[in-house]
Amino acid sequence: MSQPSQSDAAEMDWLTLDDGEEVVWSGKPHKSSLVPALIVGVPLSIILVGLLIIGSAYLYRENTRYVVTTDALYRKSGVLSRDVQRIDFGKVQNTSYSQGFFGTRFGYGNVDVSTAGGSGVEMQFQSVPDPRHVQETINKRVKATRGDAGSESEETKADVLDEILDELRGIRATLETRERADTTGDAGKSPDETLFEEDSNTGPLDE
Repeated sequence: MSQPSQSDAAEMDWLTLDDGEEVVWSGKPHKSSLVPALIVGVPLSIILVGLLIIGSAYLYRENTRYVVTTDALYRKSGVLSRDVQRIDFGKVQNTSYSQGFFGTRFGYGNVDVSTAGGSGVEMQFQSVPDPRHVQETINKRVKATRGDAGSESEETKADVLDEILDELRGIRATLETRERADTTGDAGKSPDETLFEEDSNTGPLDE
C-alpha cells in the first residue's frame, strides 16, 4: 500500500478532508507510462513535434494525483488549471482494472470506477502502479462503508423497538395501577353505600 509521506502531504495541498477522514492510498501515473510518448516523440523530436508529445505527457503525469481515503476517492488533474473530482464510497457501484501492452510489462494500468445511476465510468485512475492492488483497496473501503451503514441501520431499529417496549410497559403499569385502585375502592365500601350509589345513579322513576 502506498502510504503518504511528508513530501506527498506537501503535494496534496489541494485535498480537503472531512473530520475523521484519513488517506489510505495515494499515487500518480507510473513513470513507465511515459514510454509510449518517448517511443513516438524521440524520432519526431527533430521537427519539435516529438518534444511537444514528450512534454505534454510529462506535465500530465506530474500534475495528476489519485487519492483513496477512508471516505471517498479523489482525482486531481490539470496543468494550467486544477480540476478535483470526488466520489463517496456509498455511491460506488462497480470497479474494474485493465492493463495494456506496456502496462502489463511495466506493472501499471487503469482502474475504472462506476457509480449508481451514472452513465459508464465516472472516474479513472489512469496508469497507476499495481492497479489490481488499488482496485482491491477501493473495494475494501466500499464494503467497510456499506457495513458501517448497515450496522447503524440495525442499531437505529433496535433503539426504536426499545422505545416502543418502554412505552407499552408504561401503559400497562398505568392500567394495572388504576385497576388496583378501583378494586380497593369498591372493597372498602359497605353494602348500604353501594346500594345508595346504585339508587343515585338510577335516579327517581317517572310516575
